[in-house]
Amino acid sequence: MSRKAQFDASARLAPHAGPTIGDPTAPFAKARGMSTTAAPAVLPRRTSDLLYGVTAAVSFSIADILLKVVFLSGMDALSLAGLRGVVVVLFFMVWLRVGRPPRRHTPRERLIALGIGLLFSVTMFGLLESIALLPVSIAILAYFVYPLLTGLAGAATGVDRVGWRALLAAFAAFIGLGLMLGFHLEYLAPLGLACAFIAAIARVVTLLMTRAYLNQADARLTTWYSMVPSTAVYLVAIAIIGQFSMPQSLAGWGAFLGVTITTTLSTLLIYISTARIGPFRTALIMNLEPLLTTLFSMLLLGETLTLTQGAGAALMIASLIAFQLVRTR
Repeated sequence: MSRKAQFDASARLAPHAGPTIGDPTAPFAKARGMSTTAAPAVLPRRTSDLLYGVTAAVSFSIADILLKVVFLSGMDALSLAGLRGVVVVLFFMVWLRVGRPPRRHTPRERLIALGIGLLFSVTMFGLLESIALLPVSIAILAYFVYPLLTGLAGAATGVDRVGWRALLAAFAAFIGLGLMLGFHLEYLAPLGLACAFIAAIARVVTLLMTRAYLNQADARLTTWYSMVPSTAVYLVAIAIIGQFSMPQSLAGWGAFLGVTITTTLSTLLIYISTARIGPFRTALIMNLEPLLTTLFSMLLLGETLTLTQGAGAALMIASLIAFQLVRTR
């Protein structure tokens, strides 16, 4: 299993993470994590092997919906980030004891991972706050510009190569995003959109740093070192503000428990999927997340998209998949 895929699977718990799904820009060998070439494909041994990635995408989408329920029950983004961070830290503490990493981080790798934790705190809080302020479908689709931005930033810095076909796909994706947002921008909270885009940018920097400096490090240990400082940031901020809100209903607590279970389950399934069908196919499957989140938000939360917004969302998701495909050629 590729180091990059391992990190992005773990990162969904840390930044979103996560994970909202893997890093689709570097054929998962990115997530959403470090060789500059695509990892070799692994053919599915049977069709059932595909179910691990599909289940992970569905599980992450359910988590996105449950987050909205948590916020509607009275819990704020900072309190959720802090409490969830504590749960994730404990989870990885147990995981690392059960399955010890093949090698420990060097002092330099440890320092970089700790620094990435500060970026994690920005990504996680930004994404949660955007979901609290915006329709879930809009928040997730806006955040999902990060795979495109990562590929483009990687090309600009020499970390990756992007051809004209990939640039064309990226341009089409941004047109789709514009269609989705532009005609109804006055009805969307500017702070929510800003949080989604800031979270995406922080994710881009995190992925590029991981790819450049932590490609040989164990992904779980990197996540552990990153989650400790990011969770500390949340807890210090809560202490300074002097406010910690909890869900005010049984449904809210149930949704919080559901978020914890679904994100943890999805992370484990991404590890299994990457081992069985390879990082590239897993990344493609994880593009189901924004699509499923949009559908679930309409069915379960009563959110609506106009015809223009729906066309923009479809164009963005299709272009994201095309961006991945052409970058492997």
